[in-house]
Amino acid sequence: MLNRRTVLTSAALTATLPQFALAQGRKDSIVIGMSLEPPGLDPTAGAASAIAEIVQYNILETLTKINPDGSITPLLAESWEVSPDLKTYTFKLRKGVKFSNGEPFNADTVKFAFTRAGGDKSTNKDKRTFANIGVQVIDPYTVVLLNKEIDPDLPFLLGQATAVIVEPKSADSNATKPVGTGPYQLDSWSKGSSAVLTKWAGFRNPALAKINKVTFRFIADPAAQAAALLAGDVDAFPRIGTRVVPQFKNNGQFQVILGGTRAKTILAFNNKRKPLDDVRVRRAILAAVDRKGFIEAAADGMGTPIGSHYVPGAPGYVDTTGVNPFDVEKAKKLLAEAGVKTPLELTMTLPPPPYSRQGGEFIVAALAKIGIVVKTQNVEWAQWLSNTYGGANNYDLSIISHVEPFDLGNYSKPGYYWGYEGKAFAAVYDKLKTTGNAAERNKLLGEAQKILATDAANGFLYQPQFPTIAKKGVKGLWSAMPILCNDLSTMYWG
Repeated sequence: MLNRRTVLTSAALTATLPQFALAQGRKDSIVIGMSLEPPGLDPTAGAASAIAEIVQYNILETLTKINPDGSITPLLAESWEVSPDLKTYTFKLRKGVKFSNGEPFNADTVKFAFTRAGGDKSTNKDKRTFANIGVQVIDPYTVVLLNKEIDPDLPFLLGQATAVIVEPKSADSNATKPVGTGPYQLDSWSKGSSAVLTKWAGFRNPALAKINKVTFRFIADPAAQAAALLAGDVDAFPRIGTRVVPQFKNNGQFQVILGGTRAKTILAFNNKRKPLDDVRVRRAILAAVDRKGFIEAAADGMGTPIGSHYVPGAPGYVDTTGVNPFDVEKAKKLLAEAGVKTPLELTMTLPPPPYSRQGGEFIVAALAKIGIVVKTQNVEWAQWLSNTYGGANNYDLSIISHVEPFDLGNYSKPGYYWGYEGKAFAAVYDKLKTTGNAAERNKLLGEAQKILATDAANGFLYQPQFPTIAKKGVKGLWSAMPILCNDLSTMYWG
């Protein structure tokens, strides 16, 4: 289970803002703040986590549902059975479900969605997972998934946004006009400003959605985020900038929730570029960075240091922070051993999130102490996705949070954006894919973490806590975030 900590802070009530009183009076709508605007609304076609923050479980649904505590419950599937070899999953599907365009949901739809996700033309970031799954339709409401690999986490993965069930006739236009089986529909999208969802009258269980209208407002700047909350323009702001949290802790009109995550914030290395292709250079950079100092600078202390691409609380976690400890003199020696002549100039590409921009300043100062001159390049999210994530040769360094819980396998993907090709890691991960025993899997997971730490495949920094600030009357907010999701079915005014 997740390591999670929830803090609900209240103090003596101060004078109530007129806007706040109005918000409390409207029980049928809510305004939710988001730091990033998604590039589209199809989570099967793009990697941006902001897509799921709008559509997952709201417009588009999955066979299973991931809950705040990390548990898995049925959603479009009523139940499932797993074979003893952990490779065959038989799903019984929910009956009487239809898409918002009137088309029925059934086993054929599931087969279409998963075959499409793993197909040659797929741009799904979990394409490899779906390419390994064969789909058999037994009857209209029974589907069998045949996995080539052993993956006890498959029910969890099938609850992620990349596994949403799409309707064949509308699948290609989901980026702008998503059609799903969920309780909401897209009403409007004003690019650069907001997206509005309205309750779908044809949903199978109308009582599940207690809010009729939901507006997502896109506000990147932390100061503007705080101002919108204080002015009553926003009712809840999940994953708000950490820098603004202290000013709300003693304000009795708001609740402050610190949600545990499975996210990994890293200083991404382009392993294909010289001199970053030398493990000594990568280890030198890691040795130059004080993780605790970085967490204070980037996230105002809201995080836990990590030494590999894995976090405390996950199955098989081992503490690898001692593999590349903070040691400036060691960093200088490693650069000298690698034959690097200083000053070494590198470029660091930074996407918009505050942890990246604030953390970038810390990295620049830290690396300057060992003779590395870092030039920062601030880019918008779409640019980062296309030029950094989308092309492994277009950056030296970057700071980014990987929020997927089970993404260790990205280090075995050929052509993945950080360009890491570790043979030892690949061998261990191949064993992991064919091992069903939990104790043996945890042992292999530990080995995989140690290899990534030793190889300094990336600059592993910290496991973040994501704060949510909301008005007191907003109920049903997630207290932990195993995935990035705004589950509207749980929200209401109380």
